[in-house]
Amino acid sequence: MTTLIKHMRHLVNKYVSKFWLCAVFAFLYAPLLFLVVFSFNSTRQDAVFTGFSTRWYEALASDPRLVDGFFLSLKVALISATLATTLATLAAYALVRLGKFRGRTFFSGMVNAPLVMPEVIIGMSLLLLLAGAKHMIGWPDRGMLTIIIGHILLGMAYATVVMQSRLQEMDRSLEEAAMDLGCRPSQVFFLVTLPNIIPALIAAWLLTFTLSFDDVVVSEFLSGPGVTTLPQVIFSYARRGVNPSIYAAATLLMTVVTIAAITYSIYVSREAKRLAQKLKD
Repeated sequence: MTTLIKHMRHLVNKYVSKFWLCAVFAFLYAPLLFLVVFSFNSTRQDAVFTGFSTRWYEALASDPRLVDGFFLSLKVALISATLATTLATLAAYALVRLGKFRGRTFFSGMVNAPLVMPEVIIGMSLLLLLAGAKHMIGWPDRGMLTIIIGHILLGMAYATVVMQSRLQEMDRSLEEAAMDLGCRPSQVFFLVTLPNIIPALIAAWLLTFTLSFDDVVVSEFLSGPGVTTLPQVIFSYARRGVNPSIYAAATLLMTVVTIAAITYSIYVSREAKRLAQKLKD
């Protein structure tokens, strides 16, 4: 009898856990699935699928605001992700490898501040700072450059966390051995440290790229006349009512992000297998 009760309890726990797992995935991904489906709807209906059509993708390609916003977001994300990851790597290296130095606590706090600060506050403070700089020295004008500055600040905080975690896990004996063999600190960084943190660099870059590409709040504060990113365009369209063209734009964005995530996962998996095989040999 006791065995039967344990078996029944095990089955209940098994199926309940599967049910909750399916419920969580449905809650997270069902809206995305509906968005993809209705991007192929033949009419503007957002509750009834009236037939398959690619008219909204054609409308997307012929909408200059969406197209220009996409390319602007792409350029901003590429530049800000690259610069934010570079600065985050240097910041993480200083925090993890240089030990205690004067101002370390303040520096660490300033690097991590954007993680806990509302984006509205970040955008407003940057707007006041850049407006003051514009008034004093006549530069910079609000536009692509100011958006990049804001996204670098935001992305650097997240990328630093990723890089710090990887540097803390890395075996320091590799760097010490290189220095014992006569390598200068710069050579140790580029020949030993950097190759070992490449997966973390890629992860930090993808994270900051995504944060920059879909940011609305900071971009709203820092964009100028005629400079509108894709999320801003989508947000402005959504406030005016249903426009299936933004469903098509969102579907394309999800496709690109999914392909990038799968590619990165395959790369990490192959690198892990290669490293395991190397250690085995």
